[in-house]
Amino acid sequence: MEQRFRLVQGGQQARSEKRSSERRRVSLPGQIVWKDARGHTKLATVVTRDVSEHGVSVECLSGAAIPLYRLVYFQLDRDARLSPELPAALRKPNVLSAIFRVGNDNRATGVPAEYALRLLVEPARVSQAPAATPAAWSQGQQHLTA
Repeated sequence: MEQRFRLVQGGQQARSEKRSSERRRVSLPGQIVWKDARGHTKLATVVTRDVSEHGVSVECLSGAAIPLYRLVYFQLDRDARLSPELPAALRKPNVLSAIFRVGNDNRATGVPAEYALRLLVEPARVSQAPAATPAAWSQGQQHLTA
């Protein structure tokens, strides 16, 4: 029973140790722009709670409810993009993202008060050594293929 309980908890590793990048608490104004099921453009005004290289947690101030897994464009206000604590992806005018967590509804507005976005950016590439050039074929092996 004890072993099964540990498996459900996900092991002994803390959540912060599993993260691929550091999360930073930053409060900056921004917007989420998306198209609804009818193709109408929608806008939600948000404030960031924390940011990382691959995600953003935001508090929704106004706008319609955004469905889970909806593709959206996340953009910070122009002046906010100059903040030195932002990852490079968030310094761009807008970032394609996906809603991957929807918080509880705000009682006053009836729409979710918090969203978590996964930034759909290419991972940083590690510089690799140049590939070795293939050895020249000898005269007797020209009929072979690689």
